[in-house]
Amino acid sequence: MPGKCPSKRQAQHPNNRNSLNCTSPPDTPRSSINPPPTCRLPGQLEPSHILHVESRITQSPTMPPAAQLPVTMFLAASRPAARNSSAVLVNRLMAANAVRNYATPAGPPPTNFRQKRFETWDEDKESTLNKMGRFFLLSEMARGMYVLMEQFFRPPYTIYYPFEKGPISPRFRGEHALRRYPSGEERCIACKLCEAICPAQAITIEAEERADGSRRTTRYDIDMTKCIYCGFCQESCPVDAIVESPNAEYATETREELLYNKEKLLSNGDKWEPELAAVIRADAPYR
Repeated sequence: MPGKCPSKRQAQHPNNRNSLNCTSPPDTPRSSINPPPTCRLPGQLEPSHILHVESRITQSPTMPPAAQLPVTMFLAASRPAARNSSAVLVNRLMAANAVRNYATPAGPPPTNFRQKRFETWDEDKESTLNKMGRFFLLSEMARGMYVLMEQFFRPPYTIYYPFEKGPISPRFRGEHALRRYPSGEERCIACKLCEAICPAQAITIEAEERADGSRRTTRYDIDMTKCIYCGFCQESCPVDAIVESPNAEYATETREELLYNKEKLLSNGDKWEPELAAVIRADAPYR
């Protein structure tokens, strides 16, 4: 039969001129890219090494020796027309009985299996014309001079501090102060909420009960070196006694001057009462 291979010893015999060219790849697993053993007649192309095609032709248990092959096969192989027809028949038979168990070839892909994608145009990337313009026309220098001239004719942003002062937010937190009622009575009721809520533990309060049954403070100290100006004491006070004034100019020469007692806080409240009342009224709609 044209698709059968003779034995290796008979195929390589020196007297057999029209012997078939039979090749067998090394013993490798089926998952490799080597082709299975095939028979290649003279003038037939070699099988592809890209895809692994398993042929049922090579799975026959026994192969007849060359002596049992028809003599007409060897005679036909010596003629060019017969060689072509035999190769076509073998290829057709192998294609009809081919079995493929997977979609892609095993092993690494061949060279140039996939071409590199072309670079697309990027809008954010600077073009070559812009680069040449910056280099030859000095566009960066002209742009800097334009910004300079634009700012030159604008009104200045600076002020002559301390002779001029900018606006301050109503919620500005500055120096602490204790407020009084319009009658002159202290607002603080010694509830100690400000002392409890202070995260820096900068407030110390001592209180006593008066003859009329009300509680008033005998000691109200604030260590301004510990204060972080969070405003929690002002937010927690139910009677708006302790507040932070808009004053930010209270620098001292010694550390002891930053330890405020009750008298210092009350004097600050008397000094800044008009500003404190206006700030509280301005912030009242947002509370």
